[in-house]
Amino acid sequence: MKSMQGLLHKTSLQTAQEQQQKPVAPQSVAGQKRAWSSNGGLVKPQPLATTSAANSTSHSTVYFQKAIDLPLAPSRLSASKIIHLRGNHATTTEYSQRRLISATPLSSRDPELDLSHPTYGLSGQIVSNFALLGINHIYPWQKNCLKGPGLLNGERNLVYCAPTGGGKSLVADLLMLKRIIGEPGTKALLVLPYVALVQEKVGWLRKIAQDVKILDDSMLQDAANGPWRRRADHGTIRVVGFFGGGKLRATWDDFDIGVCTLEKANALINTAIEDGSICKLRCVVLDELHMIDDDHRGYILELIATKLMCLGQQVQLIGMSATLPNLNLLATWLGAHTYETRYRPVPIEEHLVYDGKIFLAGPNDGLGHTPSQLSSQDVTGGKTVPIRRIDASAHKEFKDPVLNAVVSLAHETASMGYGVLVFAGSRGLCESDARWISRVMPQPNTLATDIFDKRISLLGDLRSLSTGIDPAGLTSEERDLIASAYDAGTILVCVATCSLAAGINLPARRVILHNVKLGREYIGPAMLRQMRGRAGRQGKTPVGETYLCCREPDLDHVLELMHADIPKVSSCLSIKNRRIQRALLEVVAVRLATSRESIEDYFSKSLLRKSQSSDLIHDSIDSSLDELQTMGLIESDLFSNYTPTQLGKAIVASAIDPDDGVFIHKELVKALRAFVMDGEMHILYVFTPVQDFGTSVNWQVFRNEMEGLDESGLRVLHFLGIKPTSVLRLAQGASLKETTTEEKQIARVYRRFYLAMQLRDICNEVPIHAVARKYDMPRGSVQALSQTCQGFAAGMVKFCEHMGWGPMAAALDHFSDRLMAGARAELLALSKVPFVKSRTARVFFENGYRSIAALANADPKDLVPILMQAQPNKLRIKGQNDELMEDKMLAKANIICSAANRLWNIQMQAEMDEI
Repeated sequence: MKSMQGLLHKTSLQTAQEQQQKPVAPQSVAGQKRAWSSNGGLVKPQPLATTSAANSTSHSTVYFQKAIDLPLAPSRLSASKIIHLRGNHATTTEYSQRRLISATPLSSRDPELDLSHPTYGLSGQIVSNFALLGINHIYPWQKNCLKGPGLLNGERNLVYCAPTGGGKSLVADLLMLKRIIGEPGTKALLVLPYVALVQEKVGWLRKIAQDVKILDDSMLQDAANGPWRRRADHGTIRVVGFFGGGKLRATWDDFDIGVCTLEKANALINTAIEDGSICKLRCVVLDELHMIDDDHRGYILELIATKLMCLGQQVQLIGMSATLPNLNLLATWLGAHTYETRYRPVPIEEHLVYDGKIFLAGPNDGLGHTPSQLSSQDVTGGKTVPIRRIDASAHKEFKDPVLNAVVSLAHETASMGYGVLVFAGSRGLCESDARWISRVMPQPNTLATDIFDKRISLLGDLRSLSTGIDPAGLTSEERDLIASAYDAGTILVCVATCSLAAGINLPARRVILHNVKLGREYIGPAMLRQMRGRAGRQGKTPVGETYLCCREPDLDHVLELMHADIPKVSSCLSIKNRRIQRALLEVVAVRLATSRESIEDYFSKSLLRKSQSSDLIHDSIDSSLDELQTMGLIESDLFSNYTPTQLGKAIVASAIDPDDGVFIHKELVKALRAFVMDGEMHILYVFTPVQDFGTSVNWQVFRNEMEGLDESGLRVLHFLGIKPTSVLRLAQGASLKETTTEEKQIARVYRRFYLAMQLRDICNEVPIHAVARKYDMPRGSVQALSQTCQGFAAGMVKFCEHMGWGPMAAALDHFSDRLMAGARAELLALSKVPFVKSRTARVFFENGYRSIAALANADPKDLVPILMQAQPNKLRIKGQNDELMEDKMLAKANIICSAANRLWNIQMQAEMDEI
């Protein structure tokens, strides 16, 4: 997500005071209509050259405007008018769409649509929690789905399909809650594809589960020495998120509902199968089930489901998606009841924008399949008729009709006071669109006072982040702030790359697609539906609209795409992509299938079996088992019973692919003979993932950093086979050869070491924005590298533990903590407290707060000056309300003290348990 519009153009204290004289508009949220005075500059502002007042160490440009010494803004432009064509009966007004909404059944017509109805068996606390979130009844389709045979009592699996925004998640939430409440001590897993979705869902489920008890007081007393003896939640539902790079190192015993990424869910299930605790699992929800045929990660969904179906115990599997064309195939595979609905509580209008004309493009709107049916010469005689026209722009900047359409449609939406998402196919196009849209928005002095103040506050929050400001990409903290501001209506126009469509939930009144390409490639039908699915959401906007803007060379493909069916999903397991080998190694390593017969039975329950012949699968199993034995990962006896080797167990425990595991093993065996322990570089190199990040190495930077290495670092270079003379030649313009297998391996070593140097800086409290600038990489990429390495490092610790390399595991574990904290060893304890990251931890440490106990016993008011000191003051806004800032810091200090107190109590309890 790239941006927001000119939070302000005139930000002096005098202007702020002038704004306070304006009437205050009522608070609003994205997607709900606002008065004209509350729209205004709503997208990313024009870039300004950084000065010492904004960032004394940066030479790049920033996209958040300075508070003082602001240069004159570029001249204002005007958006083109959008005209309704006369005599067109097909034009759908907001009134006609609202008439469709009135047909939605309510609970007053059907008592079973009320969540408190006995059919669902929900406690009063759960019903109350849903009500606080605005949910008092369900839709008819949800009722019919939940009442499917054997679903509410957990006897039957379920696969269902419903449009985005149609309420499909609520069905899974209710079934999960019923399972763990009905059987105290059992567990449920919710599996999601992206970290952002996991974090969002954890917050949602915690609100639903707040104060809902699954263990009463007598059960807790009876189990004082049992599995619940260390529960500090008084028997309420525990919701925990599991994802790579997360600070929380929770285990199977720490949750009732686990919300996981694909990889974390698979690892949790493998561990639970191996130690026998899988018997507590009662429900697994597989969201975005259509991703099962994703080339890179989809196979993990198949591994999870297949293993669970082989357990021989009742685990209710729930698969859901908005796009499942072959629903029956997946239902047959899972032995599940099926349900499909196309119901959307908010009506959606789909449009195609071409040559300045807007055509209805819904399934029943008669959009032609050929460009001739969109002829500008004849709009009668059976040809598709445009419903609106976008006037050509008088500005040379908007001569391109596609850009003119994007800007005009975004301006129209914001002018009505609604939220709009603009999707662009590349980062550069995203930034360009944001700039142009900002040029047509009204001046900030038209803003209502509350919106103005909120944007001032948002800008202050963005500037105070420790990651600094940079035009290249967003960090996760910035992404969260902007998403919250958009959701609250503080900003209305958000320009984003296509990846946002699947990665986060930001509903809009209008979704605009600048084109149908992601980079140089055309998007597919599934991605198109994902982006369109952001339009319209119950409780956010009364109607939804999508506009796909295209130019003539793409028209044939666009028309084909708009009529295309979603591709059918299938298994991604094959020998060629090495997925069958991983599946075999996992089931053997966790002893789920160890004989030839049980392995055949395992694959008979896979999705692969539904599409491939048994003979082909049989041959694939034979060749893969032979290969795994050759690699030294499994062994067999005379009766074809298979057992994992120590290396095979280590690879599965660390959740990496067999090929990568063999490579890592060779490197670590070599390292153990001569590990460079008097410095950091060797350990950090081990932390760097072996997967290809598509890293572009700046060889001049590599040379400069290499020349600054101490004697220990130079020994690591020599040990890894990195030749300084080669780096010097590359820095002078030579190319890195990657023709042979050996050359490719050497190139991977060079790239890994380049990333390891970045990790070294992060571990030594160099801010992310400084690391990004130093190594010529976007901040978001540096942060993603850090988070990925945290997960990889945890895997390497497990790998070493299973290989019996205790000292190596201990050293890696220590540096894993440092990498997670982004700090040196003395700050590791403090960095576990929320809001206390590397910079803040260092300031606390220097002010005498050197332990969690010190923070726990501190007066929050005494922490406020220190938190103010930790803010990057050079980025603060001149004239910002200091009292408001102090209030924010006091609220943060209260959270820090409270969290430190909880951590301290946990430490004290752990020490008492050891006595």
